[in-house]
Amino acid sequence: MAHQLLHASLIDGPRKVIHAIRVIGEALELPEINDIAAKMRELMLSRHGEQFADVVVIQGDSRETLRLFGEPYAVSRVRAAMFHAALNWQPIDLSARNVGPP
Repeated sequence: MAHQLLHASLIDGPRKVIHAIRVIGEALELPEINDIAAKMRELMLSRHGEQFADVVVIQGDSRETLRLFGEPYAVSRVRAAMFHAALNWQPIDLSARNVGPP
């Protein structure tokens, strides 16, 4: 795995949070992107009790290569937040976390 993950949260209402995961490095295939989103959902369930966490996975580093994966509403909110530079990115390592059953 030659990529780094960054995490940002976007508040979308009093009890609604959209989690954005940015992939820095190599381009990933769709199964790997779905795996990252599933691990993030498991983490949010175990940490905050979010049953159906909205997760948007972002890859690419320029306008031409930028791709966002997730629910259409969440993708549009994250895209707007990125345009307005309203996201604060923090490194996250989903592989090192003890998520799910051993």
